[in-house]
Amino acid sequence: MPVNLNSPVAQDLLPVRGVKLGFAEAHIRKPDRKDLLVIQLAPGSRVAGVFTQNRFCAAPVVLCKEHLATGSEIRALVVNTGNANAGTGEDGMLRARRTCEALAGLLGCADNQVLPFSTGVIMEPLPVERVVAGLPACVDNLEEDNWLNAAQAIMTTDIVAKGTSRQVEIGGKTVTVTGIAKGSGMIHPNMATMLGYIATDASISQSALEAMIHHAVNRSFNCITVDGDTSTNDSLILMATGQNGGTEITETHGVEYKALRDAVTEVAAQLAQAIVRDGEGATKFMTINVEGGHDEAECRKIGYAIAHSPLIKTAFFASDPNLGRILAAIGYAGVADLDVNLIQLYLGDVLVAENGGRASSYQEADGQRVMKEPEITVRVVLGRGKAEATVWTCDFSYDYVKINADYRT
Repeated sequence: MPVNLNSPVAQDLLPVRGVKLGFAEAHIRKPDRKDLLVIQLAPGSRVAGVFTQNRFCAAPVVLCKEHLATGSEIRALVVNTGNANAGTGEDGMLRARRTCEALAGLLGCADNQVLPFSTGVIMEPLPVERVVAGLPACVDNLEEDNWLNAAQAIMTTDIVAKGTSRQVEIGGKTVTVTGIAKGSGMIHPNMATMLGYIATDASISQSALEAMIHHAVNRSFNCITVDGDTSTNDSLILMATGQNGGTEITETHGVEYKALRDAVTEVAAQLAQAIVRDGEGATKFMTINVEGGHDEAECRKIGYAIAHSPLIKTAFFASDPNLGRILAAIGYAGVADLDVNLIQLYLGDVLVAENGGRASSYQEADGQRVMKEPEITVRVVLGRGKAEATVWTCDFSYDYVKINADYRT
């Protein structure tokens, strides 16, 4: 079960003026489940996106980038689950384009004003006929308060839906930020590592919106990992409708920009952590803080080395304080001039290692006490600078293997 994570309540996901959401059961892979989503945006909305760095990126990712590059006003997004439309060659592109054409026809906009997204099994043809057949139902139930249904419609191996909202006062106006995300396995930061959609009714210039999404993603989705596998379909979209009646934010150093940026980043961080808490088979949520580094890059490198190690992740599942595995991961992380004698390793509030080895005060019973908790902090102090970084991850349980062994069945 997810680690200290419950599905959001519908009324807690606040409507965003200028955003309507509609869903359908299109039977794309399995019957009797929401698996198709349409998000409609008011005229004048601005959209920014970041996408997977996987070279085998999916057809919808290629098409999203293509449509955003035209500079056309984006009027809708369409998301299907059950099929990734990745590793499908030119045929996959044709099916993604047909999806955009079908929705554009229903909404009365141009094909390149639609952004497509897919998630699910890789290297299988997208059943585009089912997608197209389900689109009218999505359009028929477009509503501003459909955020929970939308969060459910984009799930794959997720156990619970993921969504959250914030409100902030900017220039005397109440601004709403609401976001949803999906992700549970094949999660490793190399942009966004999932599907995520965040919307606000604030008015903001395109350049400021682009700066905002990069700030948010580097403090949220690029700080998580479940299994070290970067998906072919990762996409994060930030939408601003400008419907709250406030003055447009154009600068990236003003008080109003920072207030909105921080609200968007808070939403992104909560969604990112929810993905880890709902990691496939997860029983522990782990925060890895690496501090005292020369720069943030080396801190992240060490944090990921710890977070990716199956030896460490399985030890945490078993509550086994075999903490020499953490020292080994720090050592092979790739920081060539690391002085191990300067490093301090903490498990929760317990000092585990210093001066190149086991701390004289460390007792295994103390380590085991911390490891039995569902939420655990690993703190690494490098002693070589002022930089720091945080990575969020989870353990590996028996269920992780079961889920992925049976994924296509």
